[in-house]
Amino acid sequence: MRNDLHRIIDANINRASEALRVIEEWARFSKDSTRVSEKLKRIRHFINTSFLENSNLILSRESNLDIGKEIENTSKKQTIRNIIRANCKRAEEALRVLSEYGQLLNVNESDIKSLEVSRYEIYTLEKELIIAEKTTRIEKSELYFVATPGKDQKDSDFLSIIEKSIEGGVDIIQLRVKDKSEKEIINLGKEIKKLTTNTETLFIVNDRIDLALLCEADGVHLGQDDLSISEARKITPDGFIIGLSTHSPEQGNIGQNSGADYLGVGPVFATPTKPDYIPAGLEYVKYANKNITLPWFAIGGIDESNIDKVINAGAKRVAVVRAILNAKDVKQVVKTLKGRFICEQVR
Repeated sequence: MRNDLHRIIDANINRASEALRVIEEWARFSKDSTRVSEKLKRIRHFINTSFLENSNLILSRESNLDIGKEIENTSKKQTIRNIIRANCKRAEEALRVLSEYGQLLNVNESDIKSLEVSRYEIYTLEKELIIAEKTTRIEKSELYFVATPGKDQKDSDFLSIIEKSIEGGVDIIQLRVKDKSEKEIINLGKEIKKLTTNTETLFIVNDRIDLALLCEADGVHLGQDDLSISEARKITPDGFIIGLSTHSPEQGNIGQNSGADYLGVGPVFATPTKPDYIPAGLEYVKYANKNITLPWFAIGGIDESNIDKVINAGAKRVAVVRAILNAKDVKQVVKTLKGRFICEQVR
């Protein structure tokens, strides 16, 4: 006689273990987080050992009769973020089932309480892992696109450039607008947010924290004369990315201890985007390579003709403006620029 209760428990032990293992592998191999990996491993082992004494669990298993295997899983995980969220939810739900039905199997009351504690631990870890996933994407980024719409450019044409840059594999897009109303910036930002959703591209807004939050952007980029990083942290949610422009070794040293998530280093070359700034040159790039441990992006006048000089000076990440905005083939230019980093790694 099959025991439906045992089948429920067995299925959810497997479900929780599998979900936790998926998350654990990312924490271990991508984030290199020993603390998180060990915590997930401990929860996974506890779930299995709590029910080991009940041999009826496996004996009641009838996978061939499980109607669930005939139900097609139509959900597609397009990003690491999606995978983390889905498996955290899967583990949380399975733990709730185990704690509810475990009471009917006379599982120790202390073990039931521990299952509940573990479920709440995963709620907390889920937030931590999503934040960590963002910072990991910054660390692994190579190409940052500072996108500024032309004065008479149609929004549709500008958004087409954004879309093609995403398709090409750009890592971060910053919306930088100086001559539009707040309403226009928000509307444009919301469209960019739609384009970056379910992609590996982060979306940043220049200067304005309020507009970045209203656009549901991943973060904001601040200049030396904007709100301080510490003040910005007081009004932004956990995990909100904050970048900071720096133009000298002195500003770079202060910036990497400011609480920013990344720094801009430049302008490397003369650029109409920053006409009042004297180029910091490749010397600042070389300095940053040796002295700044926070992720940083070389920026200012960088394009296909000079990116190799910047990479040779030590840059592992660059930000560009006109190189993409003025490109005839946006996707190809993005791939070419990112390809320069691969070439450097092969040397």
